[in-house]
Parts: sequence; structure tokens; C-alpha cells
Amino acid sequence: MASLKELRARIGSIKSTRKITSAMKMVAAAKLRRAQASAEAARPYAAAMRRMLGELAGATKGEDGAPRLLAGTGQDKVHLLVPMTSDRGLCGGFNANVHRLTVQTIRRLQSEGKTVRLMPVGRRALNFFMRDYADLIVDHVTGTSAKEIPFSVASGLGEKINALLEAGEIDVCTLVFNKFRNAMTQVPTCQQLVPMIVDDASTELEASNDVAQYEFEPDEATLLAMLLPRNLQVQIYASLLETVAGENGARMTAMDNATRNAGRTIDSLTQVYNRTRQTNITNELIEIISGAQAV
Repeated sequence: MASLKELRARIGSIKSTRKITSAMKMVAAAKLRRAQASAEAARPYAAAMRRMLGELAGATKGEDGAPRLLAGTGQDKVHLLVPMTSDRGLCGGFNANVHRLTVQTIRRLQSEGKTVRLMPVGRRALNFFMRDYADLIVDHVTGTSAKEIPFSVASGLGEKINALLEAGEIDVCTLVFNKFRNAMTQVPTCQQLVPMIVDDASTELEASNDVAQYEFEPDEATLLAMLLPRNLQVQIYASLLETVAGENGARMTAMDNATRNAGRTIDSLTQVYNRTRQTNITNELIEIISGAQAV
């Protein structure tokens, strides 16, 4: 049985830990409100970009020389996976869910005879994939857990992906990230960026007899060449915002659970401490009484 001194030390240590986890929970909650607002504000813009490019793609359907960001390279041999995680831990299974989904995708593609390349985003993803898949990593990006993520991070990442595509080093590019739903739920998601997937809504509109006829200026091909790189950056930026919101939500939930567990442990140890103290007092009284009777 632990001594009273050891029990006091353990209780004091856990109380200090509880203060830290409680403070981290409040910090994550404050960051979550701002990150959630940013992620929700970016969703309509990203969806509108996909829808508009889907309409442009429908207007140029069947024409030769489609941009690679839209049509790909015409092959399906080399897949680039871009797993997005946080730079820091202490956020429950947030990063592990992305790692698991990415590893499952790697194994599935390799079993189909495809070549896989990785571009981890976030220090946790880089450290994880450097252990077992270092030979697949072509580039990486860190510093995504800042207070505010500048659009330049997404634009730089988009330029790297576009450069690999134009050089013929990749055929398909897919993002793997946690889509933010609420503070307790983040859904691991795969989103294909290249070649771009046209939304079903655009296809249905194209097949409908009531589709309005648009005149584009400049022409559709020029617009696609201008907007496709921008769309790539917008989709990446929206995913980064989802990742930041999900990270803060997961950390708030994890720290709340840690604070509650610390409180329960303190209560349990306090009971043990009181019982041990009472036992020691009782033993001392018995020794005193026995000594007095012997005299």
C-alpha cells in the first residue's frame, strides 16, 4: 500500500494535470468558434466553384485539348495522396483516423497495381508516414496549426500538385482529411481533386430540357485554364479550414474527457488517502491503549 506521502504527491500531480487540461479545453473552445465559422463560410464558395466549373466542363465536353486539371492525363497509374493532419497532438483520434484511412487507400491502390505517392500536410502526418512509407513521400507541408491559415499555404500546395501533374509524374490526386461536423464528430473523407469530378447536379442540369444557354466571354477553354488552378487552391484551402476546425473540436473534446477523468482519479485517490490515514490513526491508538494497559 502506498504511503500517505506518496498519495499526497500523486493527488497533487493529478490536480496540476487537471488544471492544464482544463486550460487547454478552454483555449480549444475559443479557437473552435473562429475556426468553425471560417470552415462553414468556405463551404458555399467551394461548392459554387465546383458547380461553375462543372457547367463550363459540360459546355466544352467532347472538345480536344482539355486541361489536365479537368481531364487528367488520360491514365490511372500514379496516385498522389495528400493526407491532412495537425501539427500537434493531444486531440484524441483525430490524426489517427486520417492515418488509418490513408493506409487503407494505399494498400487498396497497391493491390490494384497502382503506384502511390504521398504529400503529407501537417507534422503528425509527416512523422507517421516517414516511419513506414518514407520512400513514397515526394514533398510535405507543415505549419498548418497556426491561429489563421493564410491562403498562400493552399496556393503553394496547389502549385506543387499542378507542377507534378504537368510534369506527368502523377495521374490522380486525392485529399484525405477530416470533414468537420461538430465538436465531437469529424468524418474522415477522401476527395478527388484531379481529374476533377463533375457534380451530379451539373450533369442533371445538362441533361435537362430546361437548361439555360450561356454565352461565355472569354471562351470556355480560356475560362477553364484560368479557373481550374484557382479551384484547386480553393478546394485545398476549404479542406485545410475543415482540418483546423476538426482539430480544435477534437482537442476540446479530448481535454474535456481528460479533465473529467482526472477529477474521478483525484476523488478515488482522496478516498484511499483518507482510509489509509484513518487506518494509521487507528493503529496508533491501539498501540497507545495497549501500552497503557500493559503498564
